[in-house]
Amino acid sequence: MRALEACYGWEALARQIPIRCFSHDPSVSSSLKFLRKTPWAREKVESLYLFVLREQARRERAGP
Repeated sequence: MRALEACYGWEALARQIPIRCFSHDPSVSSSLKFLRKTPWAREKVESLYLFVLREQARRERAGP
């Protein structure tokens, strides 16, 4: 969660995945609490995280 927040910020996360815990008084703890209880939202966040990891790996392979 912290990696996505650092990469996108809360506003961009709320645009990517429109869930209230990202758009209204966001915090890591409230987001994790919601995501633990909500499988569909957790799947979307996990998918976005995997996308970020793939993009980072692709950029590293491409070099400077």
